Amino acid sequence: MNRATRIIVSVVGVLLAVAGIDHGVFEILQGNAPTSGPLIQAIGDQQQMWYYGTEEAFTVLPTFLSTGISAVVVSLALGIWAVGFVHTPRGALVFGLLCVLLFLVGGGIAAAVTIVPPTWAAAGRINRPLTWWRRVLPVQGRRILAGLWPYTLTLASVSFLLGLSIAVFGYVPGMSDPERVFNVCWAFIFGGGLGGILLSFVAGFAHDIEAQEPVP
Repeated sequence: MNRATRIIVSVVGVLLAVAGIDHGVFEILQGNAPTSGPLIQAIGDQQQMWYYGTEEAFTVLPTFLSTGISAVVVSLALGIWAVGFVHTPRGALVFGLLCVLLFLVGGGIAAAVTIVPPTWAAAGRINRPLTWWRRVLPVQGRRILAGLWPYTLTLASVSFLLGLSIAVFGYVPGMSDPERVFNVCWAFIFGGGLGGILLSFVAGFAHDIEAQEPVP
C-alpha cells in the first residue's frame, strides 16, 4: 500500500464531505420548496450573507429539502468511506461513485469538477505501483518532495476550509468590497486548496516511491 497516497486521499475525501454537508445544510434550510430546475443556489435569499454567497449546485431531485438531506447523507458516507475503506480492493471505485452521486444531489459544482478528478485518480494508485511517477520524478527531486507532503496537505486543508468559510460568510478582515472578497475566496479554494492538494499528491507519490526503495 502507498501509505502517504492513502492518507492524502482520505483527508481530501473528508474535505469534500465537509463541503457537501455545507451545501446540504443550507439546502435543507430552504425547506420543501421546489428547485425549479437542475441548477440551484444552495444558499437561498433568506440565508444569503453576502452578494456572492449563493453556492451554486446541481441536483436531480425535485425539492431543496430532499436535495439537502441527500447531500448530507451522501457526504457522511463519502467521509466515512474515505477514512476507512478507500484502500480496499473496490475502494477507489466506490469513492468515485459517491463523489458523482454527491454532485447529482446538490453537493456542489466547483469541487466536483476540479478536486474530485485528481483525487479519484490518486485513489486508484493506493494499491498499485507508481511506475510512471518513478520514471517522471528525478531521484533528487523525489527526495526533496518526499518530506513535504504533510506540510503541503496541512496548508491545502486550511486554505480550502478558509475559502469555504469565506464563500458562506463573505468575511475577510479589513475588506468590504465584494469583488475583492470573492477573489480572495477563490484564491484560497483554488490557489491554496486545489494547488496544495495537487502538490500533496505529487509529494505523496515521491514519499511512497522512496519508501519502497531498498535501503543501501
